[in-house]
Amino acid sequence: MAMARVLAFANQKGGVGKTTSVVTVAAAMAEMGLRVLVVDLDAQACATFSLGIDPEDLQLDVRAVLVNHTEANQAIIRTGEGVDLLPASIGLADADAALAATKGRELAVRKALEPLQSRYDWMLLDCAPSLGIVTIGALIAADAVAIPLQCETLSHRGVGQLLQTIEEVRAYVNPKLAIAGIIPTQFDGRTLHARAVLSDLPERYHVTVLPAIHRSIRFAEAPAVGRTVLSTAPNSVGARDYRNLAQVLVEQAG
Repeated sequence: MAMARVLAFANQKGGVGKTTSVVTVAAAMAEMGLRVLVVDLDAQACATFSLGIDPEDLQLDVRAVLVNHTEANQAIIRTGEGVDLLPASIGLADADAALAATKGRELAVRKALEPLQSRYDWMLLDCAPSLGIVTIGALIAADAVAIPLQCETLSHRGVGQLLQTIEEVRAYVNPKLAIAGIIPTQFDGRTLHARAVLSDLPERYHVTVLPAIHRSIRFAEAPAVGRTVLSTAPNSVGARDYRNLAQVLVEQAG
């Protein structure tokens, strides 16, 4: 039986295009005919909102799954982008504290997703901009990690710590965890600074640099209507970039 490929998107720094990358790659994979689940693991619930679901209207969310052991399939919602969503709400904010005293807390995400493995080709995990218990749990559950990184110098802060955490997870819990690569986001090829940051990435981090995502106002417009740029501006450069990225990730996974 085929098992889903689990890809976590992580970066401790906010505002780097992480959620946009998760939902748009998911939509692009769905366009390719793949069965995709987005798992929102951030209490800000931006992935949930971006896929057209109001977090305040939820009866069940990912916190209920992780903390109260509700079956994940009871909380899953079908979205207009052709992907399924395990949504989040602000209630997830106390999940780290709620899990802290429980046995096997680091395995909560893996255990929640295991029953869904045969239903999907890909599970994309939108991690909070932190390295708390839930984010560590996502790394333990994942086959690989993608690191969205804004093409600005300050965005480098924290990436080294994340890479170190990935190495520790590999060493102690999840030896198969791979780094899918860095996703350069909000790239403006017209500026020398952005080009310099991009060219510096391979030597600085010694990981794969995935296709860059160009800066576009279209990304800011899409969440307002609960869709991705693939729906709101399907012929835009941003839509093209994310389709290209999705294709590369699928090919990389073999």
